[in-house]
Amino acid sequence: MNDTNTATADPDRATLRKASLRIAVRISVACAVMVLCLLAGAAIYLTNQLSHPELPGPSGPAADFAYLDYKDLLKALIIAGAAGIVLAGVVGWFSARSAIEPLGAAMALQRRFVQDASHELRTPLAILDARIQLAQRDTPSESKQGQALVRIRQDTSELTAIVNELLLAATGAAAETPADPIDVAGVVESVAESVRTIAHDQDVRVAVTPGGRPLARIDESSLRRAILALADNALAHTPAGGAITLAAAASQRSAIITVTDTGSGISGVDRDRIFERFVRTPRPDGTRAQRSFGIGLALVRDVATAAGGTVEIARTGPDGTTMRITLPLATA
Repeated sequence: MNDTNTATADPDRATLRKASLRIAVRISVACAVMVLCLLAGAAIYLTNQLSHPELPGPSGPAADFAYLDYKDLLKALIIAGAAGIVLAGVVGWFSARSAIEPLGAAMALQRRFVQDASHELRTPLAILDARIQLAQRDTPSESKQGQALVRIRQDTSELTAIVNELLLAATGAAAETPADPIDVAGVVESVAESVRTIAHDQDVRVAVTPGGRPLARIDESSLRRAILALADNALAHTPAGGAITLAAAASQRSAIITVTDTGSGISGVDRDRIFERFVRTPRPDGTRAQRSFGIGLALVRDVATAAGGTVEIARTGPDGTTMRITLPLATA
């Protein structure tokens, strides 16, 4: 148990240590610039004064004068400045660490919550999957109910994969790259089948355009979630009577996935910002938000980037929008 807690805290500890170091360096640099400016001003003043000494006239009253070597004076200023910079660095380091301690506690609490919640969800999901399998035994696979159970079990498997990824992220471990490439077109077809039920209720048609069977080296569950997020976004902004088209194709070195809708298009926001979290496009008069993108597209970008690919808006206009995911093409 202690080993697990230590492993869980390590990513947070490393992140906080780097943040503390950055803050300490900034404080030290700021103090160093200030000290150097003061030293430079003092050195210029002393050099000017020592090069033009004011000596008493021959008829003036007798007085005692002490003469200092300006080189010794400059050396003392440099030593004092260096000591001040080092002291500022030490103070900055301890100040940064004490300031970040509450953030570290919050990060640890959040990580524990995600880990505990993910762990607790695995058991009921396993029970649900077992009950679906029992129901499948008593239901002909060719029947409508049997096909529905197959889709429900696929959705349960997808949810289990999400929970496992949350648990993996909570422990700070890196996800492994799949050893075998997956059939991208098969994932696209599966997503289209899942979306059709919701789209039918909204009077929106969902179609798949055949274009080959490209392979990509990416986690199948992650790719399914990314395509589903694009399809869900397209469905949310396609009016009744419209259509959504999904397609998978292969170019020379890339597997290309496109999701096209017949909505009103994207306007009023830079294309690159579409993939930020909770971006909204304003109306022409700037009074109300016209289109919201939540966090779905941001997650799509994270999935594509982690696999060495990209996601972009291929086309948008009054007649609809096309989103495109590009992944490195893999060989079987």
